[in-house]
Amino acid sequence: MGKPANDVFDAKVFLAKVGAGKQVLEFRKNQHVFEQGDVADAVFYIQKGSVKLTVLSEQGKEAVVAILEPGQFFGEGCMNGHPLRIATTTAMENCVITSITKAAMIAALHDEPTFSEMFMAYLLTRNSRIEEDLIDQLFNSSERRLARTLLLLANFGKEGSPQPINPHISQETLAEMVGTTRSRVSHFMNKFRKLGLISYNGHIEVNNSLLSAVLHEKPQLKERD
Repeated sequence: MGKPANDVFDAKVFLAKVGAGKQVLEFRKNQHVFEQGDVADAVFYIQKGSVKLTVLSEQGKEAVVAILEPGQFFGEGCMNGHPLRIATTTAMENCVITSITKAAMIAALHDEPTFSEMFMAYLLTRNSRIEEDLIDQLFNSSERRLARTLLLLANFGKEGSPQPINPHISQETLAEMVGTTRSRVSHFMNKFRKLGLISYNGHIEVNNSLLSAVLHEKPQLKERD
């Protein structure tokens, strides 16, 4: 029997409420949601706060692979048969996160087309971002990679005005995301500020001129290293 016409499924309301196979969890700043090597048996959705995904190599080198914000999923690898977590996720500030078991996730995707479309759109966007990140690492200088990272963190290209970058994102984190040293990030950030590409006012604000510099390959962002 179908649902009443006025009983419209709201994916965000569904994700915000406790239910069968769902928990709403709170994490303090710097607390791990899960660690690399943990059993992968649930998908997570960020209601509030931001989460950092890091990977540790066998040699002990750590890299930041993503910064996730409200409205984004993580841990979806369990849906693809990954038995263990391949990354560590850490709350960058106090967070409210929904945990959905694999079984509950499969049921929701099967029963609710609206939720299925929302999750599919997220996966396609995430896949496109990963491809762009790979191209960025292969062909662009660390200065240009930093510029692109700042634009992404400020949500350039999304609806609404660019946002100030989360103050919890340090220069160390930026260095790990870009794949360079903190000293080089500090050098490039000072250079960007002097050129008027970014500004500081208690937090980092990205100006439209940085986007123009990236799109038009200004000389200061072209050198390969």
